[in-house]
Amino acid sequence: MRALPAMLIPFLRRKAPGDTPAYSAGEDCRVYAVGDIHGRDDLFAELLDRIARDEAGRPPLPRLLILLGDLVDRGPASRQVVERAMQLSRSGECVRFIKGNHEEMFIAAARGQVQAVRPFRRFGGIETLASYGLAPEEAMALGDKALVEWMLAEIPRDAIDFLDDGEDQIGVGDYLFVHAGVRPRVPLDAQIPADLRWIRGDFLNHRRPFGKMVVHGHSISEDVDVQPNRIGIDTGAFRSGRLTAIGLEKEQRWFLQTGADAPHPDQSL
Repeated sequence: MRALPAMLIPFLRRKAPGDTPAYSAGEDCRVYAVGDIHGRDDLFAELLDRIARDEAGRPPLPRLLILLGDLVDRGPASRQVVERAMQLSRSGECVRFIKGNHEEMFIAAARGQVQAVRPFRRFGGIETLASYGLAPEEAMALGDKALVEWMLAEIPRDAIDFLDDGEDQIGVGDYLFVHAGVRPRVPLDAQIPADLRWIRGDFLNHRRPFGKMVVHGHSISEDVDVQPNRIGIDTGAFRSGRLTAIGLEKEQRWFLQTGADAPHPDQSL
């Protein structure tokens, strides 16, 4: 299915005869969850504006904004994305952030773990460092130890602390928000952070219910991936130009997207 750029994509799950009850976000708030941003601060700003306009057209209700992780790497403006997320968290609005696997790598390297530098470089960290002022050619020329020393000196500690404080999972009504997914056949309250941030095939291929509808990012799909037991909203913003949010209110759900850019080489982690 081709994406519908720069449009509101409505979706309302209706109960068919013999179907299970529709999933509900509860009565207390309207939820917007944003998929993997990966350094595209331009799209982040655009999507926040779309969320604000969408909300303005709906009845007043307390709002919860959830960021599903992977704010950093690959795109050109990771620092700006992190700073925008920090500003949102300090604004007095109800904003919650889930730590993704790219935050995990970034935090480890920025806290001095030399062994974390190689995967951090490989999966988009060079672009993140460029947003903090280190030219890509300089980053490539530095050894792992020297790069860690640069990060310890130059990456603001409040940014690292903010990312490190990210949550592993967030439950709202019948929905569970995570970065990557959950381990099948493991109780939701017994999931481990490594699975919540890194799992892929075992989760994506599982067809039975998880106990809650799982909303996740991490695994890129061309458009929103709605399955009976999960909803994937990582639409590859860093390369596609489509950053996606899901909206939830009681038993309704809908999607908001930014527009499309030129294709970008594939990177999948």
